Amino acid sequence: MKTRLYTPDVKLVLMASFFFLMSPMLINPVIAGFAHGIGASSVLAGTIAGLTNLTSLVLRPLAGNLTDRVSKYRLTFVGGCLLLLASLGYSLTTNVTLIMLLRILNGLGYTLCSVCMATWMASLLPPDRIGSGMGIYGLANALGMACGPAISVFLYQHYSYQSVFWLAAGCSLLLIIMIQFVGDHGEPIVTPQTATTKHHIRIVQPRVIPVALILLLFSLPYFSTQTYIVSYVAARHFHVAAGVFFPVYAGILLVLRIILRDWFDRVPFKRFIWLCLIFNLLGLIGLTDMNNWAMLLLGAAGLAAGYGLMFSICQAKALMLVPKADHGLANSTFYIGVDLGMSLGPIIGGLISSQLPMAWFYPVMMVTLPLIIVVYLVSRRQLA
Repeated sequence: MKTRLYTPDVKLVLMASFFFLMSPMLINPVIAGFAHGIGASSVLAGTIAGLTNLTSLVLRPLAGNLTDRVSKYRLTFVGGCLLLLASLGYSLTTNVTLIMLLRILNGLGYTLCSVCMATWMASLLPPDRIGSGMGIYGLANALGMACGPAISVFLYQHYSYQSVFWLAAGCSLLLIIMIQFVGDHGEPIVTPQTATTKHHIRIVQPRVIPVALILLLFSLPYFSTQTYIVSYVAARHFHVAAGVFFPVYAGILLVLRIILRDWFDRVPFKRFIWLCLIFNLLGLIGLTDMNNWAMLLLGAAGLAAGYGLMFSICQAKALMLVPKADHGLANSTFYIGVDLGMSLGPIIGGLISSQLPMAWFYPVMMVTLPLIIVVYLVSRRQLA
């Protein structure tokens, strides 16, 4: 018999995770324009926009260690309060220096919530349903990532920047309210090992590094596409609407995660990685020659079935590789791969577009595929 997956606590954490991710996803698309509008230069506005990701990347190890030693509820509550404070702060000031400080607070809140909530979710799941549960957790995250930017752009265009910030604050408040009703607060697991090393801060969980590297390489084409697809379509004179790519990607990903949610516990990691490699290749082929809607659909479907699925698969694998007492550090190591992908994707995309003709953008990105194979083959015994 299958163990019960959707307990009341799991449902509450799923809903809270949706509202958690909505908050930064609402703010990220408009913060650079807002900063530029209040007097920041283009370079400074870009720096302000990237401060949250930079803060997140630096603080991941701290969040991972804290998550294994402090109640998940307490850390998520602190992170939610920081997100709420930052969102309200954006709406109340036009001082560029204060906006930079608020972006750092935003990054700290985002880091605590992302690591703690994923670890909290895993601690609420039966051991034989971690793959399925983290797949649904990824679904809630994908909904937030899909809805947030679309709503943000609509509110900014029809109302104001402040309306975006107020809605982000409302989502943070809903996160704080929902976690009050979770019965299991995710207290840390004390083992002889954690008791003797409680004063030592570890930067990463070594067993999870190959998984983080694999996800980093899978994510580079997606995050470079997120930044450059509009200019790519314009430069190649394709007659498709670049903005359609992400709603199509999100819709396909949602369907795939729902249909395949039970497969994450049944299908070995080695089979998933080869399948997702093939789909990522198909996605890059579609994006290379996106001269009609069929190729755009192929590009979106390929990356959704490639990078989109590997996100949940790698997160579940990272948790299965380590003892339960190390789940926080495992999640923080996993998210370092995500943060690096978000940061390096646009940088690599910029280098390609500035040094080579735009037609080479996605063929060069295909170099990530053999690199994934190399990382996997080197670490396949560890991942087995």
